[in-house]
Amino acid sequence: MGRRPHVLIIPFPAQGHVTPLMKFAYQISDHGIKVTFVNSDFIHEKLVAALPDEDEARSRIGLASIPDGLGPGEDRKDSLKLTDSIFRVMPGHLKEFMEKVNNSNDDEKITCVIADSAFGWALEVADKMGIKRVAFCPFGPGSLALAFHIPRLIEAGLLNSTDGSLLNDELISLAKDIPAFSSNKLPWSCPSDPNLQKVIFQFAFKDISAMNLSNWLLCNSVYELDSSACDLIPNILPIGPLLANNHLGHYPGNFWPEDSTCISWLDKQPAGSVIYVAFGSLAILSQHQFNELALGIELVGRPFLWVVRSDFTNGSDAEYPDGFTERVAENGKIVSWAPQEKVLAHPSVACFLSHCGWNSTMDGIGMGVPFLCWPYVVDQFHNQSYICDKWKVGLGLNPDENGFISRHEIKKKIEMLVSDDGIKANVEKLKEMTRKSVSEGGSSYKNFQTFVEVMKQ
Repeated sequence: MGRRPHVLIIPFPAQGHVTPLMKFAYQISDHGIKVTFVNSDFIHEKLVAALPDEDEARSRIGLASIPDGLGPGEDRKDSLKLTDSIFRVMPGHLKEFMEKVNNSNDDEKITCVIADSAFGWALEVADKMGIKRVAFCPFGPGSLALAFHIPRLIEAGLLNSTDGSLLNDELISLAKDIPAFSSNKLPWSCPSDPNLQKVIFQFAFKDISAMNLSNWLLCNSVYELDSSACDLIPNILPIGPLLANNHLGHYPGNFWPEDSTCISWLDKQPAGSVIYVAFGSLAILSQHQFNELALGIELVGRPFLWVVRSDFTNGSDAEYPDGFTERVAENGKIVSWAPQEKVLAHPSVACFLSHCGWNSTMDGIGMGVPFLCWPYVVDQFHNQSYICDKWKVGLGLNPDENGFISRHEIKKKIEMLVSDDGIKANVEKLKEMTRKSVSEGGSSYKNFQTFVEVMKQ
């Protein structure tokens, strides 16, 4: 019996990055691999606070943390400040942490580092320490394939080398089956914040170089869903969809406590009747847009489950339209965070009004739920192109002349979506495809098994 493999996993400190890596951590721990999951101190505290005290999940994998360089009261929503601090401070702390672990017990030495693809520096730290390296991509293969093509696109005069903006009005088409990228669908596109766009693009450029240090590149996707993009990416191993619903207890990857009362509420609703509305962890709406969304959901007249985070409107508590909560009390349920996989798997859910983050996209497809798309930032706009144009499992929303999505547009599109049998049939086919991929003999199943075997060598 050889030494037990010990994998250190480090995600970028955002919910959409922690979620898939935590699901993956649980999957490999089920196969006898010791896992230490390293967050920033700030994110670690949020995760632990969201877990019930008695939760058995705490003992399944090791939860550890290192400083991100910002003090307790500093603004972590200032992306430029946070990113600068992370890249300055965390590499040194990670190296110290790994040396401490490796010096404390010969049998517990870290044998592999799995780093978020946004944390190329962590792969560099592992490389210098002579430890196996794996990059994990938390977004879809289409966006990743574009990132790998950055050097060639700059050389061809299509992309600006400073901020990644398109140099002319041409669309970027990587392959026939990959939706083309327009200027507002580039994963680093931030029209409202040019400085942030520059930073995101430069890191994407740098991280692709660092990923060349990795022995493997894991992705939360299914090869058959996007084979054209996967074929453009060296060493990619699609292992999705990563699901947490086969684990007992509470899922320890949330920044907010899950409100599980919504499941018993769903049990009381008719099959295929409920609109599920959830915008992930980052989207923020203006008060006016929030009101239009609330009144649009109300106008439909169907039961709805709506996830409203405490910072959903301009970073603070939402104010509902006058009388709204009283009027919808009988057929509406509002929670601050939901057990999303369980919600989407529930037979009463009819459709998913989503921001199109990659995790939510994989959750919705894996559970066979049609999408109403409302993308907010980065790769979400290109994910919408897959959902609506390539896979044909959802509809998009069109803003009015003032840039707002009106209550009438929301009502119209929800009614179109829930009555579209073609979309329902398409999403059912994709659900079946993803189920096959993770079942014995499927592509994701085989990729995962191959990876686990290599980790144990």
